[in-house]
Amino acid sequence: MTFGAPIVTKIRPHVKRPSTAYGNGTFDCHMMIAEPKKWVKDFQKAGCDLYCFHYEAAINSTAAETPADRSEAKTSPKEMIRYVHGQKMLAGVAIKPDTPVDVLWDILDNAEKEEVPDMVLVMTVHPGFGGQKFMASELPKVQALRQRYPDLNIEVDGGLSEATVDQAAEAGANVIVAGSAVFGANDPADVITKLRAAVEKRR
Repeated sequence: MTFGAPIVTKIRPHVKRPSTAYGNGTFDCHMMIAEPKKWVKDFQKAGCDLYCFHYEAAINSTAAETPADRSEAKTSPKEMIRYVHGQKMLAGVAIKPDTPVDVLWDILDNAEKEEVPDMVLVMTVHPGFGGQKFMASELPKVQALRQRYPDLNIEVDGGLSEATVDQAAEAGANVIVAGSAVFGANDPADVITKLRAAVEKRR
């Protein structure tokens, strides 16, 4: 875990909580971990607003609710979403490049609204480290999601920069994650402005 709950706790007092869902100040915590349910409560207490877990982890991980707990029971993506909502946070589900997008249809079409995610994250690199090349091969997943769910928040993460954001936004992504492109820039604020503009002009 790159940035754990203690770091979120330290930053939260310096960033005003959003007054509306997805507003300025939203802490979107992307949990690239094998047992996502164990950390929900810690991140909620730390000040997380949106807890995004990986579909691949949620289909094969323990239902234990804290890092110290043990449980033979398993969780599921729908159960995870319900649990995150029960902790008064928005819930996101991420899929890796090797995962087909249609695994999400049953989740997104669920009549139980507490088990429907608020956001879907399509990874445009393989999870693990920063600075990887953007995988345009994943954009058909974004297009399929946007066609089926016009109002869904669709996030892309991996290799996003001024050179690739237009492709992602054109496919239908409206939430952009950029690491190296921002923190490696001479003028991070300018890069953020340009990334935001790419999305806004396609709304």
